[in-house]
Parts: sequence; structure tokens; C-alpha cells
Amino acid sequence: MSDAADFTRLADRYIAMWNETDGARRRGLIAELWTETARYRDPMLTGDGPAGIETMVAAVQAQYPACRFHRTGAVDAHHQSLRFTWELKAEGQPPFVAGIDIGEVADDGRLQSITGFFDHVAQAG
Repeated sequence: MSDAADFTRLADRYIAMWNETDGARRRGLIAELWTETARYRDPMLTGDGPAGIETMVAAVQAQYPACRFHRTGAVDAHHQSLRFTWELKAEGQPPFVAGIDIGEVADDGRLQSITGFFDHVAQAG
């Protein structure tokens, strides 16, 4: 990847992957976005390789069917690393969860890893 615009497009496609409800299209996005040895980690979820990431995304969509992910700030990038803020919310509602993702990009331009941190989690009730 060569510039900030490339990293921004990658982050936006990553957010689109989380929001894609059609399983076949989502698996296609995952294949395009992630390396075969990719890994995802956040305080609640882990996914290893494309199949593990697909399982994880499908589970989040099943648990929060009315919610969508949104990137909430600019993508910051240097070398093969990127970071950006995001939120998960239902239309017209405050965010259910918000945080920051930090990623490593492989030489081929696909994601090698994402580590997510939560800045806000709504209280149940």
C-alpha cells in the first residue's frame, strides 16, 4: 500500500465487510480483504483465518441485527499499519459500542491482523 487513500479504502471495505448481510458476498469480501493467516482480536471476539473471521462477523450480525458499523474518523496510517475509530449502532440511536481498530497490512495490501479496543460499551437495561 502506498498512500493514505489506499489505507482509507481498505478500512472502508473492512467496515463494509462487517455490514454485509449476504453470506456469499461477505465471504467474497473476506477473501479479498484478509490474508489466509489473518487474525482478529478484540475484548470479546477472536477470529483466525478467513473462516474464523466469517464465523465471527456472522455471529455479531445475528446478535445485533438492527445495528451497522460506521467509521467515525480519519484513517491514520504509516508503513504497514493503520488505525481508525468506529461505532456500532442502530439507525437514529446512540452507539451501542464504539472503539478503535489497529491493523497490520501485508505486502499484498490485504489485512494481516486487526486488534480492536472498546472506548464505549452501552450499559444493558
